[in-house]
Parts: sequence; structure tokens; C-alpha cells
Amino acid sequence: MAALDALVRLCPSPADPPPAVDWAQAERALGLALPADYKRLVETYGDGLFDETIWLLVPDSAYVDCDLHAQMTERHEILTDLWEFEDKPAGLQEAGARVVPWAFEEGTGAFLYWLARPGQHPDDWTVLYNEGRGPLWEHHDMGCLAFLLAVLTGTAETEYFGYLYEVLKPTEHRFATADQTLGKTGPPSYGPPPPPPGPAAE
Repeated sequence: MAALDALVRLCPSPADPPPAVDWAQAERALGLALPADYKRLVETYGDGLFDETIWLLVPDSAYVDCDLHAQMTERHEILTDLWEFEDKPAGLQEAGARVVPWAFEEGTGAFLYWLARPGQHPDDWTVLYNEGRGPLWEHHDMGCLAFLLAVLTGTAETEYFGYLYEVLKPTEHRFATADQTLGKTGPPSYGPPPPPPGPAAE
């Protein structure tokens, strides 16, 4: 998959492969099939954070915030309540259309979703960005892997990700696993190394 190869060259994947995912079981639990590019993305990186900005959701993550099933349930409840008072975005006006979260933006409340239309193969799902704390939705006519690559390379036609573009302005792109970022196995790969241990107590 050329897009995945390009992403790994741009943003190296973890040295230790992430835990294997039982995709058949995950899809049964979710009640839907998942796109092939997303599966390759998860198999390469696992749950974690791209450029301190985009968290990738995965099935059966040890962290609720990164767990695809938990976030799918939570976002469904939140959006169902929201759409009792607000109109759905244009892509969701079609009967049977739905959104499925696959990533979220650090510190903003924003989510990245697939737009899943009825009868559409998962590999044809496109991306919807919702700012989370406002009504605006942004549609991108591409899959999740292509969109992620476009965001990291600065070629995505988007009004968002200002922190990444305007603050970080990365010259090197980094991925930190959820364990690294959330403290299970040490500092994030983009952070400074820990200080050397001090002298032993007498």
C-alpha cells in the first residue's frame, strides 16, 4: 500500500510492533466491517499519537479514550442527543448514513469520522472532521490513511489542525504509542529522555 509506505517513511512506526488485532472478533463486536487501509494503519502503529495532535483509535485498546468500540458507543450517544436539536451535516441526511469515529484531535474535542453510507463498501468510506465544540463539519473525499498522510504533509485542504501547522511546524514527524504518552512504558518518543538516575543513597 503506497500511502502506508509513504506514511512510515514520513513518520516512523514503533520499533516494537503493536499487539495483533483479531479483526473478525472486533468487527463482530462493532457490528460492522472496517476499511482495509485502517487495518493496515492499526497493524503498523497501534493506538497512539501522531505529531502530538492526532490520536488513532484501535479495537480493544487498554485505554478507554483510544478504544474504538468505547468511542463508537460514546460518540453515537453524544451525536444522537445533539441531533435532536441541530441538523445533521449534509452527508448524513441520507437515510441509513452514519458516522464511525477512527481518530480524535488532542485537546480540542474534535473527532475524525468515517462517513458510512448505506450499501457502501468500507474501503469507499470517506472522512468527516467535526470540530467537537461547535457545529461545523468538514468532508474529505478520501479514506483515513490518505487523509492522515495529507494532514501530516500539510496538503490537506482543512481549516483545522492549527496546533500542528502553526505551533509545532514539525520538520520531523513522530508517533508516540499510547503506552508511552500515557506513562505506562516511559516518555513519549517525541519527548526528552529521562534524566540519569542520581547517586545511590548511602
